[in-house]
Amino acid sequence: MSSTLHTLALSFLLLGGAGAAQAELVEIRWNENAKFAHSSEIAPGKFLEVCGKLGPSAPVQWSFKAQQALNFNIHFHEGEKVGYPAKADGLLAAAGVLKPSAEQDFCWMWSNKSDKAVAVAVELAR
Repeated sequence: MSSTLHTLALSFLLLGGAGAAQAELVEIRWNENAKFAHSSEIAPGKFLEVCGKLGPSAPVQWSFKAQQALNFNIHFHEGEKVGYPAKADGLLAAAGVLKPSAEQDFCWMWSNKSDKAVAVAVELAR
């Protein structure tokens, strides 16, 4: 696990535990075909974050579909600053290509602001 992901995971534990009840942090693990897929249910008021180290040599095609509208972003941290290559609220689905300009950790994040659990499925490909 990268140091950034390790720090995030430790922060979740210190704030009362990680897991579906609080939030879900998933590390990107590419398969032999350079693809990653994850399905999850996001509890009301919680979020799902899928993170991994990416670099400029490999753009990432991404897509997701949700059962109900979710707030979505792709973000990265540069010290205290947070950059958002993509950000939108109230999406059921979206797709695009992320072209990192530098090697760093990127996170795809979905927030469930509703009062019901929401299923979401994400696919990434390099």
